[in-house]
Amino acid sequence: MKKKVLFISSTGGHLSELLQLSPLFEKYEYHIITEKDKANENLKEKYKDRVYFLPYGTRAKIFTYIIKYFYLCIKTIYYYFKLRPKVIITTGTHTAGPMCYIGKIFGSKIIYIETFANRNKKTATGRLIYPIADLFIVQWEEMLKIYPKAIYGGSIY
Repeated sequence: MKKKVLFISSTGGHLSELLQLSPLFEKYEYHIITEKDKANENLKEKYKDRVYFLPYGTRAKIFTYIIKYFYLCIKTIYYYFKLRPKVIITTGTHTAGPMCYIGKIFGSKIIYIETFANRNKKTATGRLIYPIADLFIVQWEEMLKIYPKAIYGGSIY
């Protein structure tokens, strides 16, 4: 039986980085979770019932964002118990935070890959997940000074 692995990230560049890991998908019983937007509607065609969507939210409209984020958290709990992943792999942002913490509470292993776009400072999600990550990977050697327990993995691209 294949290990259940969840790949989760927000849309945009974080999802682009996460999908660089697609050669790994066949080795696992995998699922993908990301935010729903026009740029990634085609994921359903390619990954069928293995992809799930969370609401897209931006902090530009703070009141709307708070409501959407609350809904995102509820939906995250639902997806976690539906999928029951043994491993959660993420490239980050706000979509991943709740899933990683829920996963950690219920025994999933957490693998975080700090974004390639950041070379010299911690991201908000990196700061959030670093303390609970079972494996924290950086794509720039300079980031090892900032995250001393991290592993340098090189570029994901």
